[in-house]
Amino acid sequence: MIKTLYRQIGRYWKASLLTPLWTALEVVMDVLIPYVTASLIDRGINAGDISQVYYYGAIMIGMAFLSLAFGIMAGRSVAYAATGFAANVRRAMYRNIQRFAFSDIDKYSTSGLVTRMTTDVSNLQNAYQQILRITVRAPFRLLLSIVMCLVIDARLSFIFIVAMVVLSFSLYNIISRVARLFRQVFEKYDDLNQSVQENVQAIRVVKAFVREDYENQKFGRAAEALYKLYVRAESLMALNHPVMNLVVYGCIIALSWWGAHFIVGGTLTTGELTSLFTYVMSILQSLMMLSMIFVMLTQSAASARRVCEVIDEQPDIVNPENPVYEVSDGSVEFRGVRFDYKPTPGPSPREGGGEYQTPLPWGGGGGGPHRRSALYNVTFSIGSGETIGVIGGTGSGKSTLVSLISRLYDAGQGEVLVGGRNVRDYDLATLRSSVAVVLQQNTLFSGTVLDNLRWGNPKATVEECREACRLAQADDFIMEMPEQYDTRIEQGGTNVSGGQKQRLCIARALLKRPKVLVLDDSTSACDTQTDARIQRAFREELPDVTKLIIAQRISSVEHCDRILVMDGGAVTGFDTHERLLATNALYREIYDIQTADSGDFDVKGGEQ
Repeated sequence: MIKTLYRQIGRYWKASLLTPLWTALEVVMDVLIPYVTASLIDRGINAGDISQVYYYGAIMIGMAFLSLAFGIMAGRSVAYAATGFAANVRRAMYRNIQRFAFSDIDKYSTSGLVTRMTTDVSNLQNAYQQILRITVRAPFRLLLSIVMCLVIDARLSFIFIVAMVVLSFSLYNIISRVARLFRQVFEKYDDLNQSVQENVQAIRVVKAFVREDYENQKFGRAAEALYKLYVRAESLMALNHPVMNLVVYGCIIALSWWGAHFIVGGTLTTGELTSLFTYVMSILQSLMMLSMIFVMLTQSAASARRVCEVIDEQPDIVNPENPVYEVSDGSVEFRGVRFDYKPTPGPSPREGGGEYQTPLPWGGGGGGPHRRSALYNVTFSIGSGETIGVIGGTGSGKSTLVSLISRLYDAGQGEVLVGGRNVRDYDLATLRSSVAVVLQQNTLFSGTVLDNLRWGNPKATVEECREACRLAQADDFIMEMPEQYDTRIEQGGTNVSGGQKQRLCIARALLKRPKVLVLDDSTSACDTQTDARIQRAFREELPDVTKLIIAQRISSVEHCDRILVMDGGAVTGFDTHERLLATNALYREIYDIQTADSGDFDVKGGEQ
């Protein structure tokens, strides 16, 4: 963890080294001023020598200005170093998140990542600032103050030692309890952020179902839990000041009593006693600062672990050592592929586990749902340029199947081939540029229509964008917008309909000029006529592109070259529409339901 954070200092190492230096010089001036004050009192005021008053007064003013200058330099250096360090940490986290495979993202909730990028990094920034300045200032000031006390009068220094032991023991008991509470606080932050995020993202659903009161109560519970933890922590922290005041006043009383006796006895001067009062306050304040640093470091240690988890996370999917940088064609082949979203213990079918169905000749698994694998023993081959329909009920594995083609996930067993090569052999950017995927959940970003389209090809001309939109049946409605292709899309595409959003995402994918185009139920929000026009445009204009069309409606896939029928993570049929009607019972059932009731097939529930 320390090495990970150390690497984030980067070009701010000079400021990180200068801050302790300026702070140390500031402390030296602060500690010497009371010593000079003693000389001013004894040799100037008590002796009635005004020249000595001027002399030592001038020295004190000079030291005060030096202390101020050193403090300003330390403040500027620490601000530059701490904010730069935090910026580097955020960049490192964000850069690694961009490398995450879907399986890596599944390990962290979105709200958890947001908390780590904001609250946790802010805690680290504050901790780094404290480390560079206060963790130098407090111990150094404590040490120098003790030395000065010993120089002035070693007998009275025993009072400081006793006070330090009492204060240290009290603060340790308080801080150790507070630290445990702060570790729990960050877990509650995740719950709070998740509640806010879910509510904002789903605000239309919340209002449609009149669930505002329920969401208020849910947020209230999360906020209340955080509130109670903070109250407990701050209540304990509040004990620091009374304990410190008790010790300070005790020291002052003891110093006054013994110091008066020593002054009367002639072994201590008034100026020295005055300096001792200043040093005792300095020592005890330094101890208080150290206690606060301990709380801060304990609190930030939890943040540091959470941040380093993200930075050090090794993506499940990485480039091979000698990647292939060209996809020869759009052929796709699955060879005995099995995939699990979560690793599950237990014997495999070959070891006699008995959890899976016997594979069918075309690679299916007996038609029944499998209790472990999202995909099991999937085998099929698609030629370059073919148009393949994929159909099946919710949870049958359709989206999982196509996610493996562009290595959004990696198969647990078996091989996935594109262009005759295992997808693991390709450079990731090369593979994903050749395989365009329009996912179920279409996402548009804030910016113009052209900005969104050029996600597919940053160098695309306006004419190329229009051609892609024409194929996706989006050009007509774009031209009706107030500023046409320069019309601004709001964040998340809230100012366009679901069908328009889908067509824009299809056009964006086409601009990649892919060899394989995957449409994952991405025309579900379009009417039947628009869907048919899109399919016809693909057949006529993209003959060399392999097209995989996932759909709930048979009308969307019946004109495909072949249709893949999925059920329970297995392939139960792979043939033309006519042959499947004659030979595949499941496909025939879907067809009968949809033609009879004009409905969508969605049985055998579950998440896909």
